[in-house]
Amino acid sequence: MSNKLILVIEDNEKNMKLVRDLLQYEGYKTLEADTAEEGLRLAGEYLPALILMDIGLPGISGFEAFKRLRASSVTAGIPVIAVTASVMTQDHQKIIAAGFDGYQRKPIDIDEFLEAVRGTIERSRGERSTE
Repeated sequence: MSNKLILVIEDNEKNMKLVRDLLQYEGYKTLEADTAEEGLRLAGEYLPALILMDIGLPGISGFEAFKRLRASSVTAGIPVIAVTASVMTQDHQKIIAAGFDGYQRKPIDIDEFLEAVRGTIERSRGERSTE
């Protein structure tokens, strides 16, 4: 089991609970934010191993928050998986083109979701250890 810290930025209470419960069951520690602004603050303060970012957030969007994370030398290296209810092909392409480290659709597929989390953290850890 992992004790890695994951920041979840999600404005829907039910989605937040599901993601939190899944991650904590798998042994991850979680931080939670319901706005991108709060998520950016927490990311800079706690430097999580991974950020799970809803795209459709109140205030600034997940896309804008992602740009700000990458623009900061403090948070630029934190992997970010976009989590969104949008299923249109062009939306998926836009997410990948923006540079997100991964993409998960809502409603989430539990096995696929957990595999994406594990894989992204492992890849990130491997990249950091070879630098």
